[in-house]
Amino acid sequence: MQHAVIMAGGVGNRLCVLSDKRAKPAVPFAGKYRILDFALSNCVNSGIVEVNILTQYKPASLNEHIGIGKPWDLDRRRGGVRLLHPHPSWRETDWYSGTADAVYQNLHDVTRWSARDILILSGDHVYKMDYREMAEYHRSREADVTIAVTPVPWERTGQFGIVELEADGRAAGFVEKPATRPRSNTASMGIYIFQVEVLARELERDAADPLSHHDFGRNILPSMLGRCRVYGYPFAGYWQDIGTLDTYYEANLDLISDLPNLDLYDPSWLVHTRDVYYPPVKFIGSGAAEGSLLSNGCIIYGEVRNSVLSPGVVVEKGAVVDRSIILNDTWVGPSARIDRAILDKNVHVGRGARVGEGETLVPNQGCPDHLSSGLTVAGKHARIPEDGVIGRNVRIGSEVNESHFPGKEVASGMVVEAPGEEGH
Repeated sequence: MQHAVIMAGGVGNRLCVLSDKRAKPAVPFAGKYRILDFALSNCVNSGIVEVNILTQYKPASLNEHIGIGKPWDLDRRRGGVRLLHPHPSWRETDWYSGTADAVYQNLHDVTRWSARDILILSGDHVYKMDYREMAEYHRSREADVTIAVTPVPWERTGQFGIVELEADGRAAGFVEKPATRPRSNTASMGIYIFQVEVLARELERDAADPLSHHDFGRNILPSMLGRCRVYGYPFAGYWQDIGTLDTYYEANLDLISDLPNLDLYDPSWLVHTRDVYYPPVKFIGSGAAEGSLLSNGCIIYGEVRNSVLSPGVVVEKGAVVDRSIILNDTWVGPSARIDRAILDKNVHVGRGARVGEGETLVPNQGCPDHLSSGLTVAGKHARIPEDGVIGRNVRIGSEVNESHFPGKEVASGMVVEAPGEEGH
């Protein structure tokens, strides 16, 4: 199996300001990577050299990152990587109406190979997986479609498609994001291997149904049960759906533990990414870091603890960054304090500012469902005023500057937005 489709058009509302300006698969992760790098690297490490990436929502950052696919050795005349965008059609809108519709609109492109099977992936998960083992399982059972599955905590089953498996691995049930406790906690990983002929037939069938949501989890897979040979492939390794701020934060900070669940240092399974040409990390004077990941180009005059820093971050003298994720080229001013915060690219933290202050856990007014655990987030190019005191569960929008703050203090749960910049 040498052909794959990666669906990378996700909006990612629950990632708040991190997905205001970019698609979810393009969100930076682990300092130097993007979330999409994991699916792409799994493909090339599994010998898959023809990859179509379906984009939709704010694709500019993703397009720039992937380019012609050189970091993944996918810049080749035969095969390689192709980015497919929504295109005008006979419909009222050229946007994809669901995951199945995204593949259907590009059906000619994704089935043009003379292949028996095709791999379909989500681009917003972090994991390492050899797809060849799944393909062998799929063929040994003569399956029409095989779904990669993994157990999830019972309290999180409502966030996934839940698969009920028989003893031989055949799927007996599939419920997308069940509202009540399901009979199983086995979750679909959003990884499917279809026989190409079966995929084309099922997409045509679904496209003709005016009541369908044109989604693999809600429509295609449940409708195949009983009619087709649908199997679940059990995956026992690390897999994380980076769907919320909390899972994003936890997955990043897990990497700084002594024995992280995801090993980025395994030479047999490298995670490839577009290289960023920064000089080495530099510590000046009493600058220090403990239990942290620091990327190239970081300059540390102050102190970094239990944090993940992307390329080009500067932490000035007397500043402390603790339990935080700081993205590219952010500047943390002298004597500033950052605690349990996620700061996007090019954020400017003024001298003496305190971000993530206090113990009050009032949920955020604008997005209480996914900003309530005590994190504080700031979007791209935000400027936090000198000596500002920012509480917890605060959302600071992209392009916010000092004039947009209500004063030096921002209470927990507040929203600070620039005019015309509405966050999620």
